[in-house]
Amino acid sequence: MIKIMSLYICSHCDSQYSKWQGQCDECNKWGTIAEESEHASLPTESVSIASSTPLERIPIAIQEINNVLGGGLVPGSFVLLAGDPGIGKSTLVLQIACALISPPCTQGNSSKISPPCTQGDSSKISPPVHRGGLRGGSSASVLYIAGEESPDQIALRLNRLNASSQNLRFLANTSVKSIIANIKKHKPDLVIVDSIQTIFDEDIDGTSGNVNQVRACASQLLQIAKQENIPIIVIGHVTKEGYAAGPQTLAHMVDVVLYLEGDRFHEHRLLRSTKNRFGPTNQVGVFSMSEKGLQEVKNPSEMFLSGQRGAIAGSVVSVVMEGSRPFLIEIQALTNKTSYGYPKRAVSGFDLSRLELLIAVLARRAGLKLDNQDVFLNIVSGLKVKDPGLDLAAALAIASSLSNQAMPQKSVALGEIGLAGEVRPVAHFAHRVEEAKRLGFEKIYGPSLSLRATGGSEAIPSINQISTLAEMLEILGIKKEQ
Repeated sequence: MIKIMSLYICSHCDSQYSKWQGQCDECNKWGTIAEESEHASLPTESVSIASSTPLERIPIAIQEINNVLGGGLVPGSFVLLAGDPGIGKSTLVLQIACALISPPCTQGNSSKISPPCTQGDSSKISPPVHRGGLRGGSSASVLYIAGEESPDQIALRLNRLNASSQNLRFLANTSVKSIIANIKKHKPDLVIVDSIQTIFDEDIDGTSGNVNQVRACASQLLQIAKQENIPIIVIGHVTKEGYAAGPQTLAHMVDVVLYLEGDRFHEHRLLRSTKNRFGPTNQVGVFSMSEKGLQEVKNPSEMFLSGQRGAIAGSVVSVVMEGSRPFLIEIQALTNKTSYGYPKRAVSGFDLSRLELLIAVLARRAGLKLDNQDVFLNIVSGLKVKDPGLDLAAALAIASSLSNQAMPQKSVALGEIGLAGEVRPVAHFAHRVEEAKRLGFEKIYGPSLSLRATGGSEAIPSINQISTLAEMLEILGIKKEQ
């Protein structure tokens, strides 16, 4: 007989204990530790790599999404899509659904879309599904679990997207048991749950969105996805810090974690993968929000530099790596004599701690007097970046503003700055240079060690090799302050 062991798990942080205690040592929460049973031994089986079949994928007629997913949706995969309220999560999943449905949504007639009938039981789900689709037929079917919006509201969005609702079923019942029953009955090609925080299990205490409810419902959806080999996309809320809300188990449980990022005051959106069991992580898809939904951006660099006016003091162009894609962005800095007891430092889209470090290096290693200057740094277009390869550009923007001396026309600065004032190599230097050359930038300022990745200075037009930040300022004619 298999021996059953007792295990105590914290419902908030998933820490494990051999016996019960009132407070979790990891997250310091009270009353979150509960007993769970665990089998001491289970039968195992071997897996032959040679006999495994190639990974099947479902391509989506949106290339940016295919790139982020690594080539398309994998049957049986469990995908979490998170993002701020109003950022476009529901719009994105509807466009994914339309891209899978035949006929394509681009051929849909918005005047012919009628609000679908959606009540609790499966007999009232609309419209009927024609099986086959991605599994051998001519049309795909999608089951959309509407937990936050009414079917009429979704129909209005479909009209705005000029999309067809054919083969798109809606279910307004948020009971996880009802959802699973409908998945088993209709066997759609894709299931969308909007959102995981709105569905519930009657057998679990607490309201929907509760930590235990989210974990239990996600576990059951994961199981049905694997059993039926159907991909499921669940939309998740985020905390005020920008992380996916709910227990950390949710992020560990799913196969793919996607974040839809952006500023609601700017039109661009970034779809970023932070976890992907079936492809590379940190891949980024770029979209532009319009009245007709999210549109793919084929050339992000041109979009981010659309308002760039050339040589202006305090403005420097650099190249940021988002996953495997290089984007040209403009970094602007402004310095002004402070009227406060302590100088102010403010950023938009840049790390404040990194800015303070660069200011200290500029003062100590380059001799610039910034202790009486307010410093403001902005990443144009509302992009949020953490790439250390932008250090040199940010430091030069500050020095340029302080000296009121502009960078040369058509120039790009690349490099990470160390505490000793040295300019260090950056990752993917060759890709960054290639993107800058493609858009007509003629001068590249960067660390000399990075030339090894590009075949030497002959491969780069007008390359300026920089060893230290002070050397870079000397080249630009920015002198130390006495």
